[in-house]
Amino acid sequence: MPDAATDTVTDNPARSRYELAVDGRIVFGNYRRDGDRLVITHVEAPPALRGTGAASRFMAGLMQVARREGLRLVPRCGYAASWIEAHREHHDLLA
Repeated sequence: MPDAATDTVTDNPARSRYELAVDGRIVFGNYRRDGDRLVITHVEAPPALRGTGAASRFMAGLMQVARREGLRLVPRCGYAASWIEAHREHHDLLA
């Protein structure tokens, strides 16, 4: 399993999504920006990566980005909302 410390989530503003490359595939989270708020509308991992923890690593990386950029999160995606609920250490990032 890849080390979460080496996972890099990058912004793809042209597609309004953050991305994490894993084994040549892309885990992504669509977003909409509203000032300092980042509304997460959808998180998806390719079928080959489902069940591998890739989406969770994506979310952990996205939390790092949010902290670094001073963003407040509004999870509209069920997966994102559940992940943040389960990771209380990130509740301070919620808008």
